[in-house]
Amino acid sequence: MTKTVGFVGVGNMGWPMAACLVKAGFTVNVNDSRRETANNFVQQVGGFAPDTLRELAETSDVIVTMLPTSVIVERVLSGGDDNLFAGMKPGTIIIEMSSGVPSVTQRLAEQVASLGGTLIDGPVSGGVPRAKTGQLAIMVGGDTAAIDKVMPVLSAMGASVLKTGGVGSGQAMKALNNMVSTGGFLIGIEALLIGQRFGLDPAVMTDVLNAATGMNNSTQKKFKQFVLSRKFDAGFAMGLLAKDLSIAMQVGRETGTSAPVSALVNEMIVSALAKFGPDADHTEMARLCELLAGSELEAR
Repeated sequence: MTKTVGFVGVGNMGWPMAACLVKAGFTVNVNDSRRETANNFVQQVGGFAPDTLRELAETSDVIVTMLPTSVIVERVLSGGDDNLFAGMKPGTIIIEMSSGVPSVTQRLAEQVASLGGTLIDGPVSGGVPRAKTGQLAIMVGGDTAAIDKVMPVLSAMGASVLKTGGVGSGQAMKALNNMVSTGGFLIGIEALLIGQRFGLDPAVMTDVLNAATGMNNSTQKKFKQFVLSRKFDAGFAMGLLAKDLSIAMQVGRETGTSAPVSALVNEMIVSALAKFGPDADHTEMARLCELLAGSELEAR
């Protein structure tokens, strides 16, 4: 079994994911653009923080990238004076776990293959709470033999490891999943606003939805917790959601698929992004619905 894992990107999601690998008994080499963050991880959790990406690659059998965008992933792999390709050993498996652009990831996979390695994609769903407990859903695309080889690594971070097809398919699935999730959130908030104006209690409505066919992830885990409470602190930024939805729309364009409802959902998030900014919590898109409706949800 693979014992040494390099982990690039120990941010809000990457930190607990890498911590799960340490807990599972892997030797973990961490790297982050903020050197102090990598050092803090080693001090608080364990593992090592090599001085360079090249050194991380030289000392790791499997490398995980958990980064904000495909542009940054490409830079980490092959850009600048220090990169992973400079030290990557033949036979290395790279697990690209960022929410990236599938077509870019496919091109990067070809580059990795030319150097004797394998790149698979494995974006995640479940947010920070499930990252901390190692119960993420991981959507994995790429070579089946490579996926099977790193299954212990994936299983340490996720309770559900779902093979989706060729490389890039995991990222396409992740973006489409977030499109569906966002649509469910928005239609649910609109229903609460309509019901409240009619005289229904939004909290009671949420209970009813969760006992009936209107139930979805947002009704279960977001409405009372982050919207009706007015906390708006689920831990996933509006800018990241907007990026995921733009990827979903790009996949739609590349496949020539008409998607008018998805386009409307995407437009709502673009508007929320413009109104509240990229660092706002994604649950604040409920506030856009409230502005359009001219009323604010209240828990009674």
